[in-house]
Amino acid sequence: MLNRRLATQLAAAALLSCTLPAYAQGKNPDKLRVALLPDENAASIIQNAQPLKRYLAQALGKEIEITVTTDYSSMIEAMRFGRIEVAYFGPFSYVLAKSKAPAIEPFAVGVERGSPTYQSVLIATAGGPVKTLADVRGKPFGFGDQASTSSHLAPRAHLLKKYQLDGEKDYRPVHLGTHDAVARAVQAGQVPAGALSKPILDSLITRGIVDGSKIVQLDLSPPIPNYPMVMQTSLTPALKQAIRTAFLEIKDKEILKSFRVEAFAPTDDQAYDVLRETATILKLDLGSMK
Repeated sequence: MLNRRLATQLAAAALLSCTLPAYAQGKNPDKLRVALLPDENAASIIQNAQPLKRYLAQALGKEIEITVTTDYSSMIEAMRFGRIEVAYFGPFSYVLAKSKAPAIEPFAVGVERGSPTYQSVLIATAGGPVKTLADVRGKPFGFGDQASTSSHLAPRAHLLKKYQLDGEKDYRPVHLGTHDAVARAVQAGQVPAGALSKPILDSLITRGIVDGSKIVQLDLSPPIPNYPMVMQTSLTPALKQAIRTAFLEIKDKEILKSFRVEAFAPTDDQAYDVLRETATILKLDLGSMK
């Protein structure tokens, strides 16, 4: 009996010794699921991402699935539970995701006009009741998703720090979900003022989706670190390096245009500490946010 038990233990140990190196090396799936941020209409994002899908499939030799989650929270949860391997996060939604899923890492950041930063723009309806940001007091103010950096947290902190306007008591925050929804609502006068990403607003105006003559740009936030590409730390080192290289070497203007950037540059978690400081200004508990 003892010999049989010992033999069983030795066999189990041998099997474990064979399988452990595979786990230690990380995951190398045949299909990579790449999630893009739901900051505009999902169908449009997926359509615009088809050149990216083809490029990554060729560069990585893998099947690529492009997905757009319903909102920022569901994207964070998908990354947290390993339902996606690579994701294009907003700056603050990355910080929030990192607080819930430590085993993720940013590896590339978009560069615009030679800089890895961008700004939020605070706008008002042309001819409407808000002429300056001081006029926001007592009125509704349009934001995007609650976890959006440039369409909620950065402008909200800017209103508090520069104008002493507290969203808890001085005006009424209205969350409209996406950046383009904010621009449309302000243009139509459904809310007298709001905030969104300046590059996204510029793109909406250039594409004729928003009429620039129907809005007034009132102020810009301080610089914000640009959107990071993020991947699961559990992938194999070779695959992580291949993904990193693929994004840093993108030259296709159509692909870069879909991200509203001119190139990608390397980045790391420390670059987003400024967003953690923003959370402190707004007295946000990252661990309790959804």
